[in-house]
Amino acid sequence: SLLEDISFRADRGETVAIIGSTGSGKTTLAELLIRVYNPVKGEIIVNGISIDKYSKKEFMDMIGYIPQQGIIFSGTILDNIKFGAENATLNEVEKAADVSMAAEFIKNLEDGYNSKVSQMGRNYSGGQKQRISIARALVKKPQILIFDDSFSALDMKTDLKLRQKLKKFLPDSIKIIVAQRIGTIKTADRIIVLDNGKIVGNDTHENLMQNCRVYQEIARSQLSGGSDLLEQEKYEK
Repeated sequence: SLLEDISFRADRGETVAIIGSTGSGKTTLAELLIRVYNPVKGEIIVNGISIDKYSKKEFMDMIGYIPQQGIIFSGTILDNIKFGAENATLNEVEKAADVSMAAEFIKNLEDGYNSKVSQMGRNYSGGQKQRISIARALVKKPQILIFDDSFSALDMKTDLKLRQKLKKFLPDSIKIIVAQRIGTIKTADRIIVLDNGKIVGNDTHENLMQNCRVYQEIARSQLSGGSDLLEQEKYEK
């Protein structure tokens, strides 16, 4: 989807969420942020410098990117997480896995962090792979974390716990969460609502529920079509 007139800022420690229906431009925006594409017009500025002025390595060192599908490769779980930061200590790996909720299932494996991963991680579920790939992004302690619909493979309870831990783990990092379900983003500092490549809302969940038609429609469809939001509220009580 083509993006037009997109302008927003994210400050240190903020969680900014991006939501919109399919084809609204969410993934395009995430891919611009990680330099898959360069903007045709305008620029993206990080720490006062346009991102095309950084070397690719310099820039990628600042970013932790988690795609929608957790990607893990053959080796061990430890190898997979340390791929994010080769010099990470076991303690740092364990902390990242605790935040990503991967530690929950790793501790039940006979070989723990030395458990083998088969090609493409076929011996782990989608949710487990996702948690390992989130731990890999966290262990490098990046300035900017970009979750590109990375919570969709997680159940609501894991999603909620992970986001609560994340807030404390990297308090100064900017967190950008691209999501489809409102339950995942309703506690964000700001939510950007995209529709046909344009921003149609940029506010908190409460305010958008009052003043943004597109957001109201997404919320309505999620409340009527399933119990995501209701389930979320149950866990928050």
